[in-house]
Formats: sequence, structure tokens, C-alpha cells
Amino acid sequence: MIYVALLRGINVGGNNKINMKKLKETFEKAGMSHVTTYINSGNIIFSSEVQSNEELSLQLEQAILEDFSLPIRVIVRNITEIQNIMKALPEEWSNDTQMKSDVLFLWDEINDISVLEKLPLKPGIGSVMYTPGAILFSVSKENVTKSGMTKLVGTSLYKHMTVRNVNTTRQIYKLMQMAEQEES
Repeated sequence: MIYVALLRGINVGGNNKINMKKLKETFEKAGMSHVTTYINSGNIIFSSEVQSNEELSLQLEQAILEDFSLPIRVIVRNITEIQNIMKALPEEWSNDTQMKSDVLFLWDEINDISVLEKLPLKPGIGSVMYTPGAILFSVSKENVTKSGMTKLVGTSLYKHMTVRNVNTTRQIYKLMQMAEQEES
């Protein structure tokens, strides 16, 4: 099965620095195969026989702790779960000079539609929706600070998610599709 591991809070502002080549080696040493990293923010596509996202997350968190001495949280999603998120993601959303669009991947403990009620979003500014495993958020660049979503950073809710922009998310899905084709 093809998976993506999304690491939270690495290589941000000079903190929790992890070299992607070494991270790839860590994943291989932990038993993952066909390991590919994508950009420096901790996106790793891999194949595994283990069928549980939770087991894989714990195994990879432990391997990262052992190799880098960093307690990094890891969300694991399989290709079907990412495909379902992609189906929910509006095609016209982008991350460019006009629009900021993000996918907020959720840890299981907050993975429920009720999470929308806890967001600091001002009504009428931007679009937000829940899909299993993620919150999808988009706002015009001029309204980013007015949306209220910047207040999410630093909250306890924020500690239970990891954010990727839609461009990164779409590229991760493409890499997962390519890996699936290579595997079959």
C-alpha cells in the first residue's frame, strides 16, 4: 500500500532541522520501501505492508526520535484517504498571488466535522470545509489576516494538525499515484 507521512513542524524557522536524505534512510531502516521525499517540510511517500496508519505513525515517530533525537509527530495517510481529500478539494483553489488555499491534515483525536466549530474563522471571509482527515481552507490573499485563521497558530487545536498548501498537497498526490503505478 502507498502512504504519505506528513511530519509536523520540521525545518521551520531554523527549528527541528532534518535532512531529507537522512530522513529517507531512517524510513528505509524502519522497513518502508520505495521512499521518496518531497520538499523540505517533511512529506514522505512510501510503501509498506503494515496496514494501520496508527502503527506506521508510532513506528516512524520512534525511528525519527532514535535517529534525530527529535520528538516529531507524524500523520500517515494511505493513497485512498488522500484521493478522497483530493476529490473534496475544489479544483479552482490555488496558492498563488491572488489566493491562499491550505489543507489542514488532522490527527485522529480531532478528525470530526465538529472541528469546524472550534476554528477562529470570521463568517463570510474565506471558505472552509471538512472532509474526513482534513480541513480545507481558502481565502483571497488580501483577506488572510482578516479571516481570523491566523489566530489558530499556537492553540491546542493547532497542535493536532499539520498544514500543507494546496500546491504541495496536489504534488504529494501525484507522487503517490506514480508510486502506485510503479508498484503494480
